[in-house]
Amino acid sequence: MSYPYISGFADEICLDFRQQLQALTKMGMNYICIRTASGKNIAEFTPDEARDVLLPVLKEFNVRVSSLGSPIGKIGIRDEAAFELQMKQLENLCQVCHILDCRYIRVFSFYVPQDENPAIYRDEVMAKLKQFEALASRYDVILLHENEKDIYGDTGARCLDILESVTSPHFAAAFDFANFVQCQENPEVCWNMLKKYVSYIHIKDAIYSTRENVLCGTGDGKLLPILKDAFENSGYHGFLTLEPHLVIFSSLSTLEKGNPHDVVLKNRFSSGEEGYQAQYEALLDILKQITLPEV
Repeated sequence: MSYPYISGFADEICLDFRQQLQALTKMGMNYICIRTASGKNIAEFTPDEARDVLLPVLKEFNVRVSSLGSPIGKIGIRDEAAFELQMKQLENLCQVCHILDCRYIRVFSFYVPQDENPAIYRDEVMAKLKQFEALASRYDVILLHENEKDIYGDTGARCLDILESVTSPHFAAAFDFANFVQCQENPEVCWNMLKKYVSYIHIKDAIYSTRENVLCGTGDGKLLPILKDAFENSGYHGFLTLEPHLVIFSSLSTLEKGNPHDVVLKNRFSSGEEGYQAQYEALLDILKQITLPEV
């Protein structure tokens, strides 16, 4: 059977928002995770702009929003000016969620100095994440913590600590296979540790030896066994969001702390749309091997 809740970061297809939606619908997808639209980060959109600029195009193509791929929490843990700005941006994003009929906002747990023990910053991380959560709860929005590279919560153990500390129906996990691989973590161990907190899954794969992103199911991310357990044993029925990272796309340099070529060693496809289509088809092939829930 087909699975209806497949979404994706469509800014990996192209820059233009309308063209992103055209490509998605041509593939048969009906959901999008908005990270950038026509070159503008979703955190920079005002509620009025979301209503007047984004919503009409979404309605035209009959595409719904699975989540907002915000950069909230992707700042230095002790950058207080940036934190104040992000609190204002998060409040805007919560309002944008309601305008776009969306439940989820992706967030991070702050960059910490790489040459220091992350434990030094634990209490500060938790305190600021709890401020994010309190704001989200006012708007009845769910924050999704992604296990991004180089942030405090980049390992399974620290992700678990975060999720056990920021206990709330408005705070959950977004599970990213590739990021765990690129942090030399075992994705299956991390999945078993975190699965009861996971409300959202990113479809991205990578290989340990080079940290390069590869077509889903061809790397070390263990997508098949983890997705099989998610659907068949753990009751998962949430979104699967494509994030291929198979070609160099316009906003990649803003997403990777270091050189984006560290994770996309070469363009594996001739265009963003071709790479996206390949990732979508590879995911469908994986799902054919799984008993999916009736939704």
